[in-house]
Amino acid sequence: MKAEFEKIRVTNNSSFSAFVYESDEFDAPWHFHPEFELTYILKGEGVRYVGNSVQQFEAGDFVLLGSNLPHCWKNTSEDATYVKSIVFQWDANLLGVGWLEKREFYSIKKLLERASEGIHFNAIVAAKMTSKLEEVLTKDPLEKLLSFLKVLKEISEITTYNLLVTPGFTPILNSKTNHRIDVIQNFVANNYTKKIKLEDIAGTLAMGNEAFCRFFKKSHSKSFFTYLNEYRINIACKLLIESKKQVSQIAYECGYESLPFFYRQFDRYMNCSPLSFRKQYLKL
Repeated sequence: MKAEFEKIRVTNNSSFSAFVYESDEFDAPWHFHPEFELTYILKGEGVRYVGNSVQQFEAGDFVLLGSNLPHCWKNTSEDATYVKSIVFQWDANLLGVGWLEKREFYSIKKLLERASEGIHFNAIVAAKMTSKLEEVLTKDPLEKLLSFLKVLKEISEITTYNLLVTPGFTPILNSKTNHRIDVIQNFVANNYTKKIKLEDIAGTLAMGNEAFCRFFKKSHSKSFFTYLNEYRINIACKLLIESKKQVSQIAYECGYESLPFFYRQFDRYMNCSPLSFRKQYLKL
């Protein structure tokens, strides 16, 4: 996927970057950088884009991203006025060239190898790690590094997680056409409630239908309409959890004109019916 290169600046001759991001919104464009990144969302909600993955995020979202894996977070709530996250960024030579080849760091090495596909940790893991991530930020430089290594060690021992990027995805790291990805993401976010024709989205990029399809397939390893259905079903899941709206109303609000088609797509991506999905969350 073509994305904008971001140069990470580690200040004060530190081994890695650790900071709290606070703003009105997540405004970073679709981008990549050679550093690994561990991000924990303290406040905010919206859509998280990682490689060819598109998923909802909210407070407690906890992900590890590999080197040069394109990503961005975008807010979707109209009344969202404040976001906050803890971010750690570091390069492959955190402790010097070859440090991951040492026996002591074997589990961390395997963790970072898996991070090339993007790792999403569940809410239980996130809740357990919150105070430990916050603690790293309070330490002096040496203690900060040691505490961070403990964090990496602990999450390297976690066996329950989700890989975000589907097999076969290869990012296209070329900032020249980065704007295309942003245009597509923003167009879908602003128009998913309506019927979207191929010529509508292709036209926003001044491309023909066939050229757009080739570009999207190459950059996402999936078709545009597969991507669109994933986005809509993610929004539907959010509405099923957070509202008492009828399934039919949710389907129409997510851009589905046919209720049977919505049910088929929901089952395809969630392996259950919308009502079963809602009941699962009511039991929690």
